[in-house]
Amino acid sequence: MTHKRLRDLLLEMLEGKSAHLDLSAALEGMPVGRVGERPEGVEHSVWELVEHLRRALHDLVEFSRDPDYESPPWPEGYWPDEAAPGDEAEWERAVAEYGELLEEMKAMVRDPDQDLLEPFPWGDGQNLAREAMLAVDHAGYHVGQIVQLRRLLGEWPDTD
Repeated sequence: MTHKRLRDLLLEMLEGKSAHLDLSAALEGMPVGRVGERPEGVEHSVWELVEHLRRALHDLVEFSRDPDYESPPWPEGYWPDEAAPGDEAEWERAVAEYGELLEEMKAMVRDPDQDLLEPFPWGDGQNLAREAMLAVDHAGYHVGQIVQLRRLLGEWPDTD
């Protein structure tokens, strides 16, 4: 497989064009007033999942481009303290920042000067392809949780 084909495949997955729904599609039509709800037996709200995705993607992007970057402590640095955002602006900011970070990851993958498979000079052998695949895998898992949570809340569009 050429690096060009690998780039194309990674971009396809990062753009949500493969088997998984992307975050924006999973959030479409979700009432902001319900993003902080946790049905009985559910560990995280939609807000917590979105903010977790944003923080984790920030970590992957920064790690991939900054040799001096230090990841936050696990798990507290990756999850919000509250089940709901402070206000609608905080919600909108988190969703927008996730989109911006996703665009930054895609730009790195698109950059022909970036060797996708060469280990970074920092870290423990990670490379850009691995970080991009981790972003896709992580988003796929949590976006699936968001869809299921929306169904439990009665906020997923009928598909009949």
